[in-house]
Formats: sequence, structure tokens, C-alpha cells
Amino acid sequence: MTFTHAETFTTRPTLEGHFGMSASTHWLATASAQAVLERGGNAFDAAVAAGFVLHVVEPHLNGPGGDMVGIFATAQDPASPQVLMGQGPAPAGASIRHFRDLGLDSVPGAGALAAAIPAAVDAWLVLLRDHGTWELSDVLEFAIGYAEDGHAILPGAVKAIRAVAQLFTEHWPSSAKLWMPGGRVPEPGQIMRNPEYAGVLRELIAAGDESENRVQRIEAARVEWKTGPAAQATEAFVRTPHRHSDGGDYAGVITAQDFASHQAGYEPPVSIEFRGHTIAKSGPWGQGPALLQTLKILEGYPDEQLDPGSETGAHLILEAQKLALADRETYYGDTGVNLEHLLSTEYAAQRRKQIGDRASVEFRPGEAPGADKVFPPLVDAREATSGVGAGEPTVSRAGETKGDTCHLDVVDRWGNIVSATPSGGWLQSSPTIPGLGFCLGTRLQMTWLDERSPSRLEPGRRPRTTLTPTLVLRAGEPVMALGTPGGDQQDQWQLPMLLRMLIGGHTAQQAIDAPTLHTTSMPGSFWPRAWEPGGAVVEDRLGEAVIAGLRARGHRVTLAGDWALGRLSCVTRDPKSGRLGAAANARGAQGYAAGR
Repeated sequence: MTFTHAETFTTRPTLEGHFGMSASTHWLATASAQAVLERGGNAFDAAVAAGFVLHVVEPHLNGPGGDMVGIFATAQDPASPQVLMGQGPAPAGASIRHFRDLGLDSVPGAGALAAAIPAAVDAWLVLLRDHGTWELSDVLEFAIGYAEDGHAILPGAVKAIRAVAQLFTEHWPSSAKLWMPGGRVPEPGQIMRNPEYAGVLRELIAAGDESENRVQRIEAARVEWKTGPAAQATEAFVRTPHRHSDGGDYAGVITAQDFASHQAGYEPPVSIEFRGHTIAKSGPWGQGPALLQTLKILEGYPDEQLDPGSETGAHLILEAQKLALADRETYYGDTGVNLEHLLSTEYAAQRRKQIGDRASVEFRPGEAPGADKVFPPLVDAREATSGVGAGEPTVSRAGETKGDTCHLDVVDRWGNIVSATPSGGWLQSSPTIPGLGFCLGTRLQMTWLDERSPSRLEPGRRPRTTLTPTLVLRAGEPVMALGTPGGDQQDQWQLPMLLRMLIGGHTAQQAIDAPTLHTTSMPGSFWPRAWEPGGAVVEDRLGEAVIAGLRARGHRVTLAGDWALGRLSCVTRDPKSGRLGAAANARGAQGYAAGR
């Protein structure tokens, strides 16, 4: 069957070929990945090259001081996908008691006190070591080139810098020095350089000069990152109190020992079957299982009721997401989570019965045997100092950011496939560390200062991240990798795309271009953790009749504009023919796919 909004016109073609495909949220990352494929590298070499390029060209969306989550499958073992775990835990000094003693009742949304241990760089290096084929120096050549020679700064980066210009000038002078050359906010398209970060990357390469082989050279770089100047300079810098998003001045708690203590690595994914496909996600230390819960609820409805472009489909999607996200907020965390129950057919049937014809304005987690039901604080967005936001996440003057990030996907001719969502360490997260050219992330804002909560702040415990790439398999073979930026909206924007492709007859580009929607009727993952009961955000192109129908059902609809929600990208593969595909999002005018 064919769902609505399967337009014959698309903003870009769905690319097709047999050699290799790359897609990302920035054309330079896509081009770099594709250049690696063209020079004989595999999908993992290409993804790592693109990941480091994103540090340079999308500094308001991710950075080396942040985190990343990936999911991939190898050509040698396609039926056994793995999660690349690049989410660092809370430092040893990040205790609830310490934050309470500072007079805080929540983790700030900007400032080094909110920093988890940076894990993105280590995760990329681990992936290159184990599954890549290239030398580290060759992989980092692209990022070093853009950092030293410069790149045209994006309008979005300029917008972020402009929002925090006063903060930079008055409180974060090291950030002003890097991001406001000559004391002025740069203009879109202005050439920006980051020679200090290029120097950090060159030090990683130099650390392996005396090593005997490729793996040892990469291991030497990992040691350098964790114990060398980056770790030492970070500890020394954050000791000085600086301004945080709540208006207070605090010192960070992260140390060089914290850097050295963490090891990126792999985990098995969590997966379900849906309409003949296996959907694979990260564990409940991320929000990935919430997408799986939503699909389990929706699988009980006939295909024709699951069209996101219809009133019925949009309503069911919003209501199912509210139920899954309520469970996310109540039960998920870096701890034992009863996913066997939460992802069971029986539990999904129970939750499905709670969906009626009217929009729910309640917070309704289900029952999970053996788990305490700890409700999060329910702060109404209309009363909070910073609202949930209708469209793409924005940056406040205090530096907090509601979940913007970046994404990349790569598939090669051998069948290796990877999807990764790097984030954190945004230029507006905390002050730039002199000599390094980057700052720390703020992922700890996703933890609660509540000892009873499964997502509580605790040294060594990972914050419940929003980073959530997806791998889709059919008959034990990967057929699609996809993802998007967007914080709490990441899985919400992937869901309509999956429904449109797996049921509704859409091509990848049609599914990305089609109008989308999401709910805000759950506590946000980002400071100040507010929610909008019954809130629904939709693109205007969903249609007047559908939007009027949603409002008549009680949804508190916010119109986001025609092209405002989501920055999805994906790569696809047909295991039988070897045919590859790719598609990318035109919203924001920077995402691109490439391939042949």
C-alpha cells in the first residue's frame, strides 16, 4: 500500500549504486567519507574520517569533548550487529551530594560541572582499530585540513555564537577568543580555523611514531588522548569557577584520572521484530528502546491506520510515543531495566488499550515488575524559564541547548554498514579549554539529583543519553542504517520514516521529505527538564484537515513551519543484489548524501 505524502517530487534523488554510499548532516563530512571509500577504505574508515570532520565543521552540534553512539554490522558477521558505546559516565567527583552542597536542585544545562567523561574520540579510535583498515594519520587528514586551512562557518553555528556572545565576552573569554575573532560574531560563510584542535589531532598521530603496526599506533593515540595534554589541560582549566546556565559560578569536577579511567567499547543491541524486519537499538542507558516500545504498541494496528500523514495515524503515533516516553522517564537508566517485560507483546497490548480517540494530557508510565516507579518532576513548559520548543533545538543566552547534534551513515560495497550520532561538546556547552580548541559537554544534565531515580547522577554511571542511531535488518542481513539530530525528537522523527518505508511504500528520500511530527508531552531530557501536557508539534505540510482533526481530538498543536522538523539521513542495502542507496535531509540546507 502507499501512504499519503509519497510525492513524485523530492528535494533530492534517492541515490543508487553498487560501490558505496555516505550520508550525513554536513556535506563536507559526507564528501570526506566518500573520498575514503573511493581510495579503498571501508565503511568504518570512512565513518571515522567523517566523525572527526564533524568536530570541526559542526562545532555547535558536537565536539571532541562530547559523546557518540553508533550501531553497525560487518560484512563478515552481518547477523550480529553491535552498538559502539561512546557515552562516557559521570566523573568520580560528580555526586548528588556535591551538587546539593552547591545549592543546586538540578544539573545545569551549560558549564563544565555538567560534563560526563568525554568518550567520542576514544570510541572513534576503537572502531578504527578493530574494524577499519586505514592508518590513523590518513583518516585524520581531512579534519586536520579543515581545522588548519579553514571552512565556511554555517549559519546555524553563527546563530549559536550570536546567542551566547554576551556570555562569551563577559564570562568565557577563551570561547570568545576562538569563536569571535576580532571580538565580533562571525558572518555566515566566513572562513573559520581551529589550529589548536588540529594540534591535538597531530599529537594523537605523533604518539604512535615509534609503534610497530597500525593497531599499536591507534592504541598509542588512545593513551595520548586519555593521559596526555588534553586530559591534563582539562583538569587544570576547570578548577577555576566559571559561569553556568543557572547564573552561578562553579568549578568543574572532572580530572585527568577520569579521562584515563574510561574505555569505549561495544555492546549487543536491543531489538524487536516489526513487519518482517529487525529493528536494532542501543540499550536503556539511551532512549533507543522507547522507539522499540512504540513500534510494539503500533504493530497491533492494521497497516492503513499507521499512515503518519493521516489524522488516525498521526494520533496513534503521538499517543503511543507518550506511553513509551513515560516509561523512558520512569524506568530507563544505566542500571538493570526489565526490557523483557517492557518490550513484550503482552505489555504492548496492555498499553495499546490505554489509547483512546482523545489526546492524553497525563503522564502515564506502565507497570514494570521488580522496578520502583519513580516519577520525574513534572515542570510545565509554560511555567519554566525555558520552554520545550517547537522545532529544531535552540541555544539560549545562558548556553543551554535542547539536544542539537549531528549524524552520519555509511555502507560500502562489501556490506559493512554503520550509523552514528555524535553529539555533546558543543561550542556553547562550556568554556573553550585553552590550547585544545574545544570544550567539555553537558550530558550530565540528563541525570536527576534523586537517589531513587534509575537515571540518577552517580559517579561511574552513564547519563541516559538521547543519542539513538538505528540499524534495520531483514532475514539476518542489514538493509538500512538511519538517524537524525534532535534530542528527545530523534526516535520520534525516525518513527514516521520507518513506518513510511517499511509499510507505506515510500523511497528513502520520500520518507525523509514527508512532513513529520512529534510529541512534547513528556519531561525533556535537557535542562530545565520541562514538559507540555498534550503537546504536539507538526510541520504545516501535514495538511489543514489533519491538523484540525488533531486539535479536535485535544492535541495542543504547535505549527513548526513547512520544513522545520528533523534532519534524517540513511543508507540502504539490498543483500541479494548488492544494490546500495542513500538519502539525506534538505531541511537546514546542509545535509547531503553521496555515492555511486
